[in-house]
Amino acid sequence: MKLDQVYTYGAAVLREKAAPIAKVDERVRQIAKTLLVRMYESDGVGLAAEQVGIVEAICVVDVSRRPNEGAEENPPAGLNEPPASMPLTLINPAIVEMAGKERGREGCLSFPEICVEIARAAEVVVSFMDLEGQSRTLRVKGLLARVIQHEVDHLNGILLVDRMSPAQKVALAGQLRRLKKQSVG
Repeated sequence: MKLDQVYTYGAAVLREKAAPIAKVDERVRQIAKTLLVRMYESDGVGLAAEQVGIVEAICVVDVSRRPNEGAEENPPAGLNEPPASMPLTLINPAIVEMAGKERGREGCLSFPEICVEIARAAEVVVSFMDLEGQSRTLRVKGLLARVIQHEVDHLNGILLVDRMSPAQKVALAGQLRRLKKQSVG
């Protein structure tokens, strides 16, 4: 289990579908802690296990450092606060409901220096296990919904490049080739 780097586009592990986690134990909690450390070190808002070489269904999210990104100006108190305490660890996450559609800028730690407009559901309901092994369900929207959809994509072997339009892929072809060439793993 290699946890000391974030794998970039071209690494085979990023295309693997995550295996469900049967039981939350200390090993799983340690994976979550390591994911958080890597995410914070890289100034990210989410990180999936595949991105550090672990093919298990666990990801972490923390949008608290960017609470007003994409938010309306002078909102009513509490409007832009995440509906869950951060950081959030999602074990075996599944998006069970989607509503609306919106485009927004999206980056990825596995695609450094690439940020593109991507269409996503505006609101999602996600079910998952928490670090205590309890089943939970959250209804989220905005940045948190976008990040959760992005991380669940990772757990299913779906990458940012798969969500890009053909025009975006052409415009970024040089950067994508360079990433693939430099990729380890």
